[in-house]
Amino acid sequence: MSTLVTTERLVVRDWEPSDVAAALAVFGDDRVARWLAPAAEAVADEAEMLELFEAWEHEQVRQDGDLEQFVGRWALARKDDGVVVGALVLRTMPPHDADLEIAWQLAPEHWGHSYASEGVRGLAAWAFEQGAAEVFAVIRPGNERAEWIARRLGMEWVGETDKYYDLHLRAFRLRPSDLAPPDPVTTGMIPVVKATPPPA
Repeated sequence: MSTLVTTERLVVRDWEPSDVAAALAVFGDDRVARWLAPAAEAVADEAEMLELFEAWEHEQVRQDGDLEQFVGRWALARKDDGVVVGALVLRTMPPHDADLEIAWQLAPEHWGHSYASEGVRGLAAWAFEQGAAEVFAVIRPGNERAEWIARRLGMEWVGETDKYYDLHLRAFRLRPSDLAPPDPVTTGMIPVVKATPPPA
């Protein structure tokens, strides 16, 4: 198992066949699938999910770190117990493969823990270390959760576009100087201490 990025709570690593159930909890859920770009139906079962794993492995391209020819898909897992909470993607976008997209999908049961923003921040920082000048998130209108994550990361809204995936999308851009620092509370760098009520 190859790990690409490690953050305070998470690891970004290659998918393994044993992850199929966890991946299905992401891509088999309509609450996730309805927002995917390019548009896709929810994955029906584990057999179909394994077929996608094989397709992803074949399209995964790393040519001497050349991000202009880069496609990568990874599992996002908790560091402490190995539970896969979601997926991350870094790929050049059609029609001209000129813009580098960063994308994230989380299983609904893991929403609300800041895993997406922590994982995307780590992957974006890695891309910048490899020489990427900027990355884009393209978000379907109405996906307020994804837009909130993009803004939290320091992404700049650059407008609406029909350029990618034959969809009308909202585009956000992130450059190295824009990347917001991690939230020390949600990542556990600063523990949350509950206040004790005063004695009656």
